[in-house]
Amino acid sequence: MKRFHVHISVEDLSKSIAFYSKLFGIEPTRTETDYAKWMLEDPRVNFAISTRAGKVGLDHLGFQVDAESELDEMKDRAKAADMALVNEGETTCCYAASDKYWLTDPQGIAWEQFHTLGNIPVFSEKQATSASACCAPKLAEPVKVELPKKTIPIKGSCC
Repeated sequence: MKRFHVHISVEDLSKSIAFYSKLFGIEPTRTETDYAKWMLEDPRVNFAISTRAGKVGLDHLGFQVDAESELDEMKDRAKAADMALVNEGETTCCYAASDKYWLTDPQGIAWEQFHTLGNIPVFSEKQATSASACCAPKLAEPVKVELPKKTIPIKGSCC
């Protein structure tokens, strides 16, 4: 089963933990000095925040899967659609060991697809001595996609 993943870079971790704990009605599943994560079941979301990025806001989105076969299926679908992907394979990031790859959407937003293999005691074994941003690799420039223009009447507020 897939779980939607959202990672947001925050300025003040303790204020953000307090806000999201109230919003979700539960405390984080994991808390570190620079990171917090909620593994929500309804909706099924892996929601993480950290102070490691250079700017505040959306860091990346993604899907966490429960089985390697699900990751393989998603990777095959991305390859069949000619999506450029960065395959990290087994790696460490966000206090976890994972098998993962990355995609970039047309707006330049990084999408992480991963299967968590276990927990680790540091943010990233590769970055243990560095205070760098999240583990998203430097991805290629986004592809410009032209969509047909369509007028949709909107009533009320967004979404």
